[in-house]
Amino acid sequence: MPVLLPSPHASDVLPVKGVRWGVVQAGVKKVNRKDVSVCALDAGTVVDAVFTQNRFCAAPVRVCQQHIAAGLGVRALAINTGNANAGTGAAGFLHALSMTQTAASALGITSEQVLPFSTGVILEPLPIDRVNAGIAAACASLQSDAWLDAAIGIMTTDTQPKAVSRQCVIDGHTVTVTGIAKGAGMIRPNMATMLGFVATDAAIAPALMQGLAQRMADQSFNRVTVDGDTSTNDSFVVMATGQAGHQPVTNWAEAPALLEALLAVSQFLAHAIVRDGEGATKFITIRVAGGANTEECLKVAYAVAHSPLVKTAFFASDPNLGRILAAIGYAGIADLHVDHVNVHLDDVHVASNGGIHPSYTEASGALVMAKPEITIGIDLGRGSCAETVWTCDFSHDYVTINADYRS
Repeated sequence: MPVLLPSPHASDVLPVKGVRWGVVQAGVKKVNRKDVSVCALDAGTVVDAVFTQNRFCAAPVRVCQQHIAAGLGVRALAINTGNANAGTGAAGFLHALSMTQTAASALGITSEQVLPFSTGVILEPLPIDRVNAGIAAACASLQSDAWLDAAIGIMTTDTQPKAVSRQCVIDGHTVTVTGIAKGAGMIRPNMATMLGFVATDAAIAPALMQGLAQRMADQSFNRVTVDGDTSTNDSFVVMATGQAGHQPVTNWAEAPALLEALLAVSQFLAHAIVRDGEGATKFITIRVAGGANTEECLKVAYAVAHSPLVKTAFFASDPNLGRILAAIGYAGIADLHVDHVNVHLDDVHVASNGGIHPSYTEASGALVMAKPEITIGIDLGRGSCAETVWTCDFSHDYVTINADYRS
């Protein structure tokens, strides 16, 4: 079960003007499950996206990048789960193009206006006939209130759908922001295997949209990790349909509430991925402060977050906290003065002056580690920079899920 993550209700996932979803069962990998989705966007929608930095990026990622670069605008997303269409060579690229052509034909748009997405097993041919049949069926069943169905339709090893909405007011007009995401394992964003789709009916000037997905990702999806693996298919898309009724936002100072809502949705979804991490029993916040720069703060945060020894200790609620100090020490800060470093678990002071803090007791550490949500606070004593990363523990179930993933 996810760590303190309530399952979303359809009534809480609000429609966005100008966005419709169709979700069907196509039998891509498993029977009796929704696995192909199409998102149709009204004309005038502006889109920004970021993708995986994995050099073995999947064919759909390459097609998305080409279609966005073509500059014809984005009118639809075509998504399948059950198969990543990654490591599939030239045939995989043609299959990704075929997905866009099928959606374009059904919706009366050009194939360059369709972005394809796939998620699932790598190095297996995409069953393109089943996927395309699903895309055609999804295009024929578009609805404005099918966001939760779409969240279910993009799941792989997720134990529950991830969806959320926020609203704000701009010039007297109510603006909606709704997002869905999938991901539970193979999560180390460079950009997180994850897909994320956030839409708003706000009017945002195209120039302001450029870089918005990266800005949101850097404060959400690019600060989470489950297992340190960067997927071949990671994609995060932000869409603005402009149908809320207000004048276009040309500067974020004009609409701070919108920026806050976009970030709140992005962070909720990123946290949900960690809370639903494969086999996770603990949600862990790692806050590194006192760094000389952002880079070294993140080095330390990820060293701790990726340590199997740290993660398994938290699963067992075992206060073997020297493992945290070891991870800080090998993070790559050559001139780190260990006697300046302080470490806390929640409000329990664990380490200072190069060793155990005089007030620390193993009982107090164990008490914190038994909680489902824990904060590791690290102060490097070197400067004023701070960064936060979110992760989870490693349990027996993580190994079981990934050992049995293809069966």
